[in-house]
Amino acid sequence: MSASAAEEYLARQVAGRHPELPETTGGTIRLDLREGARTEHWYLTIDQQEVRVARLAEEADLVVRADREVFDRVAAGRLHMIAELLRNDFTVQGDLRLLPSLRRLFPGPPDARHPREVGCARVGTR
Repeated sequence: MSASAAEEYLARQVAGRHPELPETTGGTIRLDLREGARTEHWYLTIDQQEVRVARLAEEADLVVRADREVFDRVAAGRLHMIAELLRNDFTVQGDLRLLPSLRRLFPGPPDARHPREVGCARVGTR
């Protein structure tokens, strides 16, 4: 079985320093990626903008579950994590304050722009 987009992204892009995360963010997140009867577990530890990634099924502050296909599309930037949560394609349990941090670790859609850029463009400043 080849590696999924989510697996590739988690293994190569998520581990390490992330200056976009608030310095005060800390906690653990477990991602449960379902594919048929099988579930892959990814365990993220966030501490002062540093993220460690492991393949563990340990208890976590926040547990996020979804089909592997949905995670693949989120990791590829084709779906927005919060939109999928609202569609019930993601389920979450635990400390929801960690959800925005998790969202920041995944790419947005390729044509997405930061709200500040949109506002500045409207008033003609940068």
